[in-house]
Amino acid sequence: MAKTAIVIGAGFAGLSAATSLAAKGWQVTILEKHSQTGGRARVLEKEGFRFDMGPSWYWMPDVFETYFGWFGKKVSQYYQLVRLDPSYRVFFEDDKQIDIPAQYDSFRQLCERIEPGSSPKLDEFIRQAAYKYKVGMTEFVYKPSLSWWEFADLRLLVELFRMDLFQSMASHVRKFFKDEHLIRIMEFPVLFLGGTARSIPALYSLMNYADIQLGTWYPMGGMYRIVEAMTALAQEKGVQIRLNSPVVTLEIHQSKIAAVITDKEQFSADVVINSGDYHHCETALLPAAFRSYSESYWNSRIMAPSCLLYYLGINKRLKNLLHHNLFFDEDFNLHASEIYHTPCWPQRPLFYASVPSITDPSVAPPGCENVFLLIPVAAGLPDSPQIREKYYHIVMERLERRTGETIRPHVIVKETFAYRDFVSEYHSFKGNAYGLANTLFQTAIFKPALRSKKVRNLFHTGQLTVPGPGVPPSLISGQVVARLIEEVMH
Repeated sequence: MAKTAIVIGAGFAGLSAATSLAAKGWQVTILEKHSQTGGRARVLEKEGFRFDMGPSWYWMPDVFETYFGWFGKKVSQYYQLVRLDPSYRVFFEDDKQIDIPAQYDSFRQLCERIEPGSSPKLDEFIRQAAYKYKVGMTEFVYKPSLSWWEFADLRLLVELFRMDLFQSMASHVRKFFKDEHLIRIMEFPVLFLGGTARSIPALYSLMNYADIQLGTWYPMGGMYRIVEAMTALAQEKGVQIRLNSPVVTLEIHQSKIAAVITDKEQFSADVVINSGDYHHCETALLPAAFRSYSESYWNSRIMAPSCLLYYLGINKRLKNLLHHNLFFDEDFNLHASEIYHTPCWPQRPLFYASVPSITDPSVAPPGCENVFLLIPVAAGLPDSPQIREKYYHIVMERLERRTGETIRPHVIVKETFAYRDFVSEYHSFKGNAYGLANTLFQTAIFKPALRSKKVRNLFHTGQLTVPGPGVPPSLISGQVVARLIEEVMH
């Protein structure tokens, strides 16, 4: 008789875990709170515009190919990828703007123009980053990180010392580059990891390899195409997906989950995998005696930022923007301090603007533009309609100034998403958008564990556990927990 599993949540990690187990013969049911799969990568459709509500960057294409390859599939069977060139544009404080070319030789020439003599240093920086990527993405991220003994292989210990775990990304970058524009460009990718370059280990220069060598891609139709592909594959493998089924409690009997109870039904299974918010599962679904971590533990965690998001439909085409645009045109250190050190709403926020309709006309009506704006803010800051409106005008004024055109009168769709929504929609701990910051003492073994310490058949996956935040790590997290379950529940 086939073993059974319940997966709570149909985000990337949940779909990945469910499909991986189903491919091994398990009977798997996903219980999803929302009316569509995807978790934080849901889609919003309004007046002919199709907005990706969450992730908007497609990096590490090899991880997606590997994922679908596990099941004998190719990405190209599900969606069409295009490589963006330039990859993105960066706006700086001194009115300088730099486009990041897709080809390495062109990027090398760009660095040499910005900082004469830097191109050989770039070669060495990328060589080291490539090594970290190869080891990190083939060895370390696929370990469940339940014990240091997993890394007790002599070869892996040697690799650990070569991976720059004990040096910050900021100091690592400054060994190679002096120009502030180049430093900012090299430090940018670690922002995806929920921390500043001063707090993130230099191990994560592997992200520079992902950025500069592997490139920035886009699935035509939008990021939700990935969700649709993963959902179709899950169902092909026999996974049952129940939408509009929020889990309200977990019933425990003899240190095992005896029942998973939604607002309508009750389910039982050999194994339960939580792919929703880890803190919410522990504090809202489990009785206090069966929680692995205390509230003081959670409150001591360094959270990645939350964010304030705007989804804008504009009834004209925009000039002077690329698909991805980073506005580093205010004081970076001030904004970072307002996120991590003295949490407060930022005085002069940095922000990110995505305009996917530049690449993909299908996401907006003819002659219109689809714009996604993101302001990173400290986790746990309550928001209000007044605050959302205030920051809308702050960033739109800068967007208009930088592009040299009037935009606000042409906005015909305007939706926002912030702290309150992260909490109500995703039960997000402190309203975070990206999980835990990937600091040294929140990496690998130091993250909340994949397996419950007190409930024998409860496992966790997703951005609050290993390997960490982001779409590729979430895919991997689902695979890792499925492999762990196969090992311990055989």
